[in-house]
Amino acid sequence: MRATKRLLTWTVVLLAIAGAAIAIGAIVWGDEDVAYESPDYRVISKLGAIEIREYEPYLVAETSVDGSLEDAGDQGFRILAKYIFGDNRGSQKIAMTAPVAQEKTEGTKIAMTTPVTQEKTGDRYTVRFMMPSNLTREELPAPNDERITIREMPARTLAAIRYSGTWSKRNYKKHLEALYEALRAEGFEPTGEPTWARYNPPFTPWFMRRNEILTAFRVTTSDH
Repeated sequence: MRATKRLLTWTVVLLAIAGAAIAIGAIVWGDEDVAYESPDYRVISKLGAIEIREYEPYLVAETSVDGSLEDAGDQGFRILAKYIFGDNRGSQKIAMTAPVAQEKTEGTKIAMTTPVTQEKTGDRYTVRFMMPSNLTREELPAPNDERITIREMPARTLAAIRYSGTWSKRNYKKHLEALYEALRAEGFEPTGEPTWARYNPPFTPWFMRRNEILTAFRVTTSDH
């Protein structure tokens, strides 16, 4: 009986924590589909759970960092977050798309976007933030941090798999393998390094997170 009561108590506590995290996330970050701009794409076909997407060009701020799959994203996020929160050479104030936990009073504040993406480049990882589409390359402030580069991502066709859950390497590899298997079964071969996209802040409960893995690919059969 005591064990049952203890289990019920912990269940209530965990649900309360999860609910609080969701509420805080909604206040601080806003709803992912409303508060944040994401790269424009068009779904041109589906292979089960896999989407084939055509992406429009967009500007990014990016940095390359050392570390494991899990650690590199955190390192890159901190570097890029300082830039969009005002650590740059601009002076114009730009409204954020939603309140954030931290702001700076000097420099240009750039609207937050999703997702945060990273991909392996040699022995390092490149982490990217999309820049708001209402700003041209000339209008974006120059970063104070020399590790940050502003560049345009070209129009691309990518295959994407979406999943929830933790940001662990195990979860990533599981869905990367599913993405590759689905493509190869249809006569496509993945090319280049895959891109890992994360749409939510760390305090979002793992079961509510939107994660994606994207890859370029080429046709290997004459049926396509």
